Amino acid sequence: MPRIFDNIDQQLLEGLKYSIDSAYGADFCVGYFNLRGWRLIANEIESFSGEDNQQCRVLIGMQKLPSTQLYEELKILKSKEDTGISQGRINDLKTIIAREFREQLMIGIPTSVDEKGLQQLRQQLLSKKVRVKLHLRYPLHAKLYLLYKNDRDQPIIGYLGSSNLTLSGLKNQGELNIDVLDHDATNKLQEWFKDRWNDRFCIDIVVSNLILLLLQS
Repeated sequence: MPRIFDNIDQQLLEGLKYSIDSAYGADFCVGYFNLRGWRLIANEIESFSGEDNQQCRVLIGMQKLPSTQLYEELKILKSKEDTGISQGRINDLKTIIAREFREQLMIGIPTSVDEKGLQQLRQQLLSKKVRVKLHLRYPLHAKLYLLYKNDRDQPIIGYLGSSNLTLSGLKNQGELNIDVLDHDATNKLQEWFKDRWNDRFCIDIVVSNLILLLLQS
């Protein structure tokens, strides 16, 4: 039977940190992502090498975009007949998206501790221990955490439920999550994540080092 992580009797954060400690890589799909949530697990992620398949890949599905106009232009990008928009405009859109990501990441951040956390994330992006993509094909509200281990009996551990990668979602707020240990189920969840991560309308935020510059400023 799966365990329940509701942040009341059991916090998802405790289970997640325990699994990361023995993992070499991870895939997360979340609706929202902020710095205070990331800081809770950032030190555990430091053990990842940054090589292929030994990273934490974070797919964000409900990124807040700034305007109806941007949504409309993104629809053009998604069209099979997307010949009416220049590469320069595509780059402009990526710039806007990266700035919006920074705003989402830094909502309500006032302290020097948070600034240190921001720089830690920047270094993890630089070292490729962390990769972040924004899912733009459609709003994606799924929450999935997959941890990969060198363990023949349990190579993948999954957590599936309602918790975003935020302080509230991992620790403070009532949620409903379960762990997934069945091999067939975790393999299917891994394929589900790969399909969305590799979608051509998933935008890597480390575009021309833009997000790194924004995190530094």
